[in-house]
This record gives sequence, C-alpha cells and structure tokens, in this order.
Amino acid sequence: MKVIRADILGYCMGVRKAVEAAEDALHRYTGRKVYTLGPLIHNSVVLQKLGESGLRIMDPENIETATANDVIIIRAHGVPPSVKQRLAERGSIVIDATCPRVMLSQQRAADYSGKGWTVIFAGDKGHGEVTGIAGCAGNRFVLLRSLVDAEVFINGDVTLPEHAVFLSQTTFSSKEFYAMAEILKTKLPSLKIINSICPATRERQLALEKLCEFVDGVLVIGGRNSANTTRLFLQAKKLCKHAAFIERATEIPSDFFNLDCVGLTAGASTP
Repeated sequence: MKVIRADILGYCMGVRKAVEAAEDALHRYTGRKVYTLGPLIHNSVVLQKLGESGLRIMDPENIETATANDVIIIRAHGVPPSVKQRLAERGSIVIDATCPRVMLSQQRAADYSGKGWTVIFAGDKGHGEVTGIAGCAGNRFVLLRSLVDAEVFINGDVTLPEHAVFLSQTTFSSKEFYAMAEILKTKLPSLKIINSICPATRERQLALEKLCEFVDGVLVIGGRNSANTTRLFLQAKKLCKHAAFIERATEIPSDFFNLDCVGLTAGASTP
C-alpha cells in the first residue's frame, strides 16, 4: 500500500501557539494548578496527553472557583471581555493564548459596534470563537449560520441596519461566506465585507483537493468536535469514494487496508 500525506495538514499557527503556551505554563508554574478555560483545543488525544502532564480544564461557568494561586490559560478561541474582567477580579495568573486572527476579529467587532454599526457574523452557534466575538460586539451582534439564515434575516420583520459589517468565524467556508454576502447585499448595499476566514482552513482544503487526485481513499484525522476538521471530512466525501473521519489509528476502517493508495489529511487542531 502507498500512503500519501497532504502537502498542508495539522496544527495551524493559533493552535500551535495555544498548545505551546500550555506546555510552557506546566513547566514554569510547577506547584500551581494550571487550567484552560474550557478544552484548550478540539482534539481529545492532545487533551489527554496534556491532562497526564497536569493540565486541568475549568468550566467557563465556574470562574468563581479560581484563586489567586491558579494559572488560567485562555484558549485559541478566545473569550468575551466580561470573562477576562472576572478572571482579573479573582487575581488569577492569566495567560492569553487567543489566536491572533481571532483577536483581530474581536477588535473589529468591538470597534464597529462602538461606532454604532451592526456586526453580522457567519459562524456556528455555541462555538467558543463566536461566543467571544459576540461578547465584544454586545447587543449589536447578529449570528447567521447558513444561507438560509441570511435569507431569513434580510426578508424578516426586523428593521435592517443602516450600517453593518459582515465578518465570519475563522474556520467558516469561504465559498459559503461570499454566497451569504451576496444575499445580504441585496438589501444592504452599503454592507462592509471583511473576510476574516483563516487561510489555514482554505490551505488545508486546497491541499485535500490536490491529494484526492492521486488516492483511492482519504483518512481525515482530528477531533470529532473540530469545526474545520468536520468541514475537511465533508469535502473529502465529495471528492473521494472512500473517506473516513478518525481520531486515532485504531479507528481506521478495515476496508482501507484493501486500497492501493491512501491519503492522509488532518484538521488544524491535530498535531
């Protein structure tokens, strides 16, 4: 059997930064409890390894349990400003590992909202990144999850904003983002469109497209709850007859061992 890896796969810059921050904190703050505010990344294998080294996970709803002796790491997805304020009040040592690209979206959301603009955002409901950016935009935040949401928004009963900016989750589909933008522009001609999608997502998608030209099957490796890995898998299913989404080698489907050539790709939260 021949096995080919995609030209670009695995950790993106933001995730690598967060993991390195956690490893450094465990080494530097020996004797203290080191937490991440929610799971550091969407990869159970990595979380298990870090957990064995002493990294703990703090429920964002239980910040009041933090003490001045605790070390709290803000994960790559970021958090709302109110959470940072609450941590400061607790006196904990805070390490901000928010992805620089997510941080830029947070700043943009805060800036435009502060000017009275509506922040329209393409993303997944409940996702950590979305929650953090929504907190920066305040009550001027509108979340759209799909093309259908965009249609409902502009054709609904609500009064459309005079000034609005359109941003997106860093792992959102570029194709869907621009399709949604076209729908919004039919009723919001002055809409300011800012593509805040991380190129790491698109780079992995393009590398997968190239890979699928040469293989009989593709294994997409990553956490089950990883948005960008899930999108890679959905793309792989369209491009290749045999496609599987796995977290560990033990999950490789038996039929893959009968293929002549297997391709490997991995999400941005996969080492």
